[in-house]
Amino acid sequence: MLAQNSHKSVIYWLLSGCALIYIMVIVGCITRLTHSGLSITDWSFMGSMPPLTKKAWLERFAKYQESPEFIKVNYTMSLSEFKHIFFWEYIHRMIGRIMMYVFSIGLIFLIIKKKINRNMLPSLLLLFFMGAMQAVIGWWMVYSGLQKKPAVSHFRLATHLMSAFTLFAFTFWFALKLINKEKTITENNGNRLKWWSLSFFIVLIIQIIYGAFTAGYVEGDAAKIRPGQIFNTWPKMGNDWMPEQVTMKSDLYSNFLENAAGIQFIHRILAILVVVLLCVIWNKSTKLNLTTSQYKAITFLIYGVTIQFILGVFTLIYQVPVVLGVLHQTGAFFLFASCVYLLFHTFKKTHAI
Repeated sequence: MLAQNSHKSVIYWLLSGCALIYIMVIVGCITRLTHSGLSITDWSFMGSMPPLTKKAWLERFAKYQESPEFIKVNYTMSLSEFKHIFFWEYIHRMIGRIMMYVFSIGLIFLIIKKKINRNMLPSLLLLFFMGAMQAVIGWWMVYSGLQKKPAVSHFRLATHLMSAFTLFAFTFWFALKLINKEKTITENNGNRLKWWSLSFFIVLIIQIIYGAFTAGYVEGDAAKIRPGQIFNTWPKMGNDWMPEQVTMKSDLYSNFLENAAGIQFIHRILAILVVVLLCVIWNKSTKLNLTTSQYKAITFLIYGVTIQFILGVFTLIYQVPVVLGVLHQTGAFFLFASCVYLLFHTFKKTHAI
């Protein structure tokens, strides 16, 4: 029982951080889908009070009017419309500030209460470094859209997303180590799944990265294009399984990393590969003596991949409406968490802290 765990205070603290990272990812998704991410044009504004008077709103709007996004895209935007996009970016940044408070104040409190031992310090220092880097990468991403081109690089968008997922994985893994510290490890042959599970995890990470590419903007011949806004049909891309636009560029790198059609094609193929790998894991798991935790993790993945696949198809067909886009991002997050949970219970043999 967690209530009887000697590290329960640290565990609750870490799991609170995991929950905040999830909220941060989802609000970040809404910010992206509502085109709100470039509404606050300076780093120093992060975490401060929002505009509360008409004068303050006009000053903030005036700064936005100097940005490439307003000049080239939103030049007809009114103040009331600006308030809407400002809201989501402001909430996104405030959650980042709350995360900083939860991790830093929580750590100080736990140190004072002598709940942190020396063996935990290296992991905690790495956690704080990763949290700081997440904030820096966030501004690095936004900065790319405040220069000449009114859109963030899809590479920077993917880097920002994966830094959040990595921070979550590290925090969740640390919490799992503490939760399972005092548990007896039962003998099982589930370790036969570990390389299949790791392969699934690697493909899932690549798929999440391509999901970020699909949600971002890619340079087209005449304008920037969102890969998720083209070929909104399933299972074919338009009338073809692989339209000629997928290979329209001169080399493999450009076609699959800088070509909107190529990016969507890879995202579709990876979705099928995720399903195939999960079927292999499920088939092998039925012949093995698994622990309860391993069985639960695989069950979560089966349901998760099924729902995520369906959500992906509908998100594409309906051209990425905000609700479906957020649900699809949520599905990716919980698939990632379930896979981390499976890897922990497949690879870890001891849990001493």
